[in-house]
Amino acid sequence: MTTAPIAAPAGWRERLLRIPLALLLPGLAAALALSVTLAVTIGPVNLSMLTVWNIAWAKLSGSTGMWSAAEENIVWMLRLPRVLLAALVGGGLAVVGVAMQAVVRNPLADPYVLGVSSGASVGAVLVLGGGWLGFLGIYAVSAGAFAGAVVSFVLVFLIAVAGGRLWPLRLVLAGMACGYSLSGLTSLIVLTSENRELARTAMEWMLGSLGGTAWSDLGLPAAVLVMGTGYLALSGRKLNALLVGDETAATLGVDVGRLRLRLFIVLSLLTGVMVAVSGAIGFVGLVIPHVVRMLVGTDHRRVLPVAALLGGVFLIWVDVAARMSFAPIELPVGVITALLGGPFFIWMLATQRWRSKDTA
Repeated sequence: MTTAPIAAPAGWRERLLRIPLALLLPGLAAALALSVTLAVTIGPVNLSMLTVWNIAWAKLSGSTGMWSAAEENIVWMLRLPRVLLAALVGGGLAVVGVAMQAVVRNPLADPYVLGVSSGASVGAVLVLGGGWLGFLGIYAVSAGAFAGAVVSFVLVFLIAVAGGRLWPLRLVLAGMACGYSLSGLTSLIVLTSENRELARTAMEWMLGSLGGTAWSDLGLPAAVLVMGTGYLALSGRKLNALLVGDETAATLGVDVGRLRLRLFIVLSLLTGVMVAVSGAIGFVGLVIPHVVRMLVGTDHRRVLPVAALLGGVFLIWVDVAARMSFAPIELPVGVITALLGGPFFIWMLATQRWRSKDTA
């Protein structure tokens, strides 16, 4: 099933398409840097942008300045790592969503269509409720989530492969089947556990949370995001070919089976890492790809880098809303993305229907 992405107004679309990537990407990177700075200034203790920049520069250069120890801890130990993780996770989920929709040729595909998030949830709940991997300390939940994601990946792969080939429809169905089964297993573990706090803790994790982020949490997702996005960008022409069908892609010299297998591995790894550090944050990988295609067209060589930057900006501000909307209570990030993403997707579908009527 394929559905053409909704077109932006002709004037905006034509202007954006005329902007070379060499100019567009630095502009988006600047917007991302500004979003990071502004997000760090917002909180129960308001800080100026200058203070944030000075503290960050002092930490990087080893110098000192005129600010309090409390301000330094707030910026460097609490807010900045969290905001940077939001940028990494948002960018990663957006990139995976873009590629996944091409791999399975389904505009409704998202990073979790392979059941990876459900497997990660099982791993995380086992750690939270049973104390598994306790020797890893603060990294135990992330390690358990990633291990669960890997198990889910293997199961989906074994089910989806037929005749030595990875089929898009079998991939989606296998992902759905494993996802439902693993979600049921998660519920069973929570409901039968003697730990009365497990349900609340597990729910918060499964809805996505960036709280408690430390600098040590950023290295792996940053490395995986850079390498994964780089690989996908180099495969941009092949992803474009997949959009028009396997037969057409094959006539263009693309080894469809091998390409889809490689992409499946890369996308599963990206999703597993992002879910392991943040929980299952929905709608980012579903909505952002459509927004980007509305703005810059369908060429993956443009869509992928723009989606990475725009996804980062989006999740930064969603996390700000999660922190501040009901302060001092902090909402799970997934609640905000669902509240924003659901209505947007309904609007998008309604707009597509109207356009279909107008062009019929």
